[in-house]
Amino acid sequence: MAQGTVQAGICGFTTTIEAHSTDSGVVSLAISSDCPNIQKVAEELLEIEPYEEIFKRVEATRTVEVMSKHSPHPGCPVTSGILKTIEVAAGLALPQEAEIHIER
Repeated sequence: MAQGTVQAGICGFTTTIEAHSTDSGVVSLAISSDCPNIQKVAEELLEIEPYEEIFKRVEATRTVEVMSKHSPHPGCPVTSGILKTIEVAAGLALPQEAEIHIER
């Protein structure tokens, strides 16, 4: 099991991603969020085949497809959070915190 938490920024929304790798290799997702758009993503993005997801170009992933359908904000960091959590749950990456610092 892997868990990711995304503090999205100025919107103030927090998203938690739980990913479990099943015996068949599929990763099941449980996403919870304060954001109404991500709540719609959570209803649709329930399982992912990690090898198909992680080794595609980003625009061809199911994660980006579903995020694009429900989230009007292409810069939302939840997309990356979901993909990174899937990688860790599937054993394709080690868990490590990632950060984005933005200043003016």
